[in-house]
Amino acid sequence: MFGFRPDGKRVKKLTPIFRVIPSIMIDRADSQVYFKQDIPLKELDDYIDKKQLEGKRVTYMQIIYAAIVRIISERPALNRFAMNGTLYERNQIQVSLVIKKGLEDNSPETPIKLAFSGNETIFEVIDKLEAAITKNKDLSASNNTDKLAGILSLIPDFLIRWSVKFLWFLDKYGLMPKSIINASPFHTSVFLTNVGSLGIDSIYHHLYNFGTTSMFFSMGKKKKSYIYEDDDIHEEKCITIGFVGDERICDGYYYAASFKQLNKYLKKPELLEQPRKIKQNEYV
Repeated sequence: MFGFRPDGKRVKKLTPIFRVIPSIMIDRADSQVYFKQDIPLKELDDYIDKKQLEGKRVTYMQIIYAAIVRIISERPALNRFAMNGTLYERNQIQVSLVIKKGLEDNSPETPIKLAFSGNETIFEVIDKLEAAITKNKDLSASNNTDKLAGILSLIPDFLIRWSVKFLWFLDKYGLMPKSIINASPFHTSVFLTNVGSLGIDSIYHHLYNFGTTSMFFSMGKKKKSYIYEDDDIHEEKCITIGFVGDERICDGYYYAASFKQLNKYLKKPELLEQPRKIKQNEYV
């Protein structure tokens, strides 16, 4: 309440437009912007092959995941969220994704959320990601999100709606318990989905009004696309990344510069092998 939250602090220095816009665009559904980009795979394939010769397994998703963590660390406005007409900056970098425990229609899904300091190397990100996926793919595994959903599912339908509205009210005024925020995959810096693993192209996934997620990345299947570069058009093997973002957290120039930074890491993933040196207590 009054600008205090367990997951972030109020952004005090804002231009007039960014001071006002969260009160004009009330919900994330009001403020979604969409962007798609084809990512050539030659450099990624070369890097993956090189790491394989070194005995290290690396995938497209892992590289993209690590690159997104890095740009959020380097571009702190990406780690903001709007709530109740106010902009906040998060206390840490968090990435959510949903994993399916089996490739069958009835196989259960479970969301996971991982926290990062922002100075991890690509290998540290991969180790943390793979450990979480392996642990949660076990049919008997149950994380905090599963437990919270399980508790809510025991409540009658009309009480579930009331309970969620009550949680929404608490969140709006900064009164949501930290334990629930930590368990919620919707209170995160970014959501990432790999729909390419399902054999389809990237999608535009909506942002959730519940919670604080300001960005959603979708990674599609491999395909051939025409790339325009240096006055030349040529065909290359690519994957498409679909992005939906909240325009209340930063302007178009900031987003564009951030995507250029992301492209730099995807063209030269070895840059992610070095930790980013961050200021003490930049994220805690």
